[in-house]
Amino acid sequence: MLLAFDVGNTNIVLGVFKEGKLIQNWRLETDNNKSADEYGMVINQLFTYEGLKTQEVKDVIISTVVPSVLYTLQHLSMKYFNKRAIVIGPGIKTGLIVKYDNPKQVGADRIVNAVAAYAKYGGPLVVIDFGTATTFCAITENAEYLGGTIAPGVKIASDALFEKTAKLPKVELEEPGHVICKNTIESMQSGLVYGHMGMVDYITKKMKKELKAISKTDKEVIVVATGGLASLIEKGIDCIDHVDKMLTLEGLEIIYEKNKGHKNKQNI
Repeated sequence: MLLAFDVGNTNIVLGVFKEGKLIQNWRLETDNNKSADEYGMVINQLFTYEGLKTQEVKDVIISTVVPSVLYTLQHLSMKYFNKRAIVIGPGIKTGLIVKYDNPKQVGADRIVNAVAAYAKYGGPLVVIDFGTATTFCAITENAEYLGGTIAPGVKIASDALFEKTAKLPKVELEEPGHVICKNTIESMQSGLVYGHMGMVDYITKKMKKELKAISKTDKEVIVVATGGLASLIEKGIDCIDHVDKMLTLEGLEIIYEKNKGHKNKQNI
């Protein structure tokens, strides 16, 4: 079995693959203060509850945008699974040609998402990840990762309204159903959700136009969305073709297959 970690600023999503198929996945809160032993005990309990055996884990792969958690998970991998984890970073084979000015600056999660989306849907495509930040990535039909856009996520915007104003409360992120709202909570929900929908719609349409011009193709650009809030935002716009919640984990498995034969596993 393969144990895959996708570490974001808010959550850690981990999944177990057996013979290339995702058989179980969980979501934990990202906590910089947790030790390898604390994470290890939680994972052990999750495995036990699902009837999985930790000794059947043959390898571990990690994608992280939180450097402080990386060492913890690497230590966990060695102590609890006796495996040196593969870490998404320089030297890892992805199958993409990264055209970013400085490829090292591209978030590991963006590369992993692009790998999975290209493998599943082909190109040209735009990948949108609704995480702590909302990211947009453009990939050509020749597997060239061109770059993209990074915007504040819906939750960041919601937290900012609550923290930076004296009277605005915390609200649930859900559609109020209208934009002429008669109370503060619905007014905030309208601005947060519908405002994000508008941003996503505009950036996606502009990115599709630029992508077709850069790659000089007449092929239709496919738009794939992932992340916890993808379904909420997708309901109000028509520019998203596929919502794929497990995209990042599946990308980790694809990259693992490309790198599992290497003895010198990369760590950053």
